[in-house]
Amino acid sequence: MKFLPISFLILALATATAFAYDPSPLQDICVATNDLNSGVFVNGKFCKDPKQVTADDFLFMGFRNPGNTLNPLGSRVTQAFINQFLGLNTLGISMARIDFARGGLNPPHIHPRGTEVLVVVEGTLHVGLVTSNQLNNTFFTKVLYKGDMFVFPIGLIHFEWNIGNTHALAFSGLSSQNPGAITIANAIFGAKPPISVDVLTKAFQVDKKVVDYLESQYWFDNTK
Repeated sequence: MKFLPISFLILALATATAFAYDPSPLQDICVATNDLNSGVFVNGKFCKDPKQVTADDFLFMGFRNPGNTLNPLGSRVTQAFINQFLGLNTLGISMARIDFARGGLNPPHIHPRGTEVLVVVEGTLHVGLVTSNQLNNTFFTKVLYKGDMFVFPIGLIHFEWNIGNTHALAFSGLSSQNPGAITIANAIFGAKPPISVDVLTKAFQVDKKVVDYLESQYWFDNTK
């Protein structure tokens, strides 16, 4: 019995490891490379030879210019995830710039592999998140002003909507080098090939014509 606490400790540590997302790096740097012949494969990306790394590998300039918000959503997400910023490899972090036209919306979406912290730099945003059915799909919402910060826990549906009279700008940090982004409407009604109409009519409890109409729409992706 005296070994029981140690057993529980080992089990707890093993469980913590099993539920971890991005692994902790075991080297100083592991800048990703798309050259599959000159690297070592680490968690989805090959590592560039450290002797070939330069300061430019740790620089991302994609946030310098505003994103184009002339689209149906009136918003644009500029991602600095691992695919856009190879220097993030194995570091467990990423960022995004979100530009909003007046009335622009970053529609309900989830990040399956990362928690998001959002900071408003300009404008006024109405944000919200919905919990899982574990908490009866509770809806939390808040109006954010310049300098305010809001957190969206990993995997929960959330959105940001510009309710101000001017453009808005926000930056977000995420707890994964590749947090992913699944826009709910796009995934459900814009799936390729389409999800069965019978499934969707039963799931949403609507007439088949409603589903046919929604599946026929153009679902814009504001991350591209």
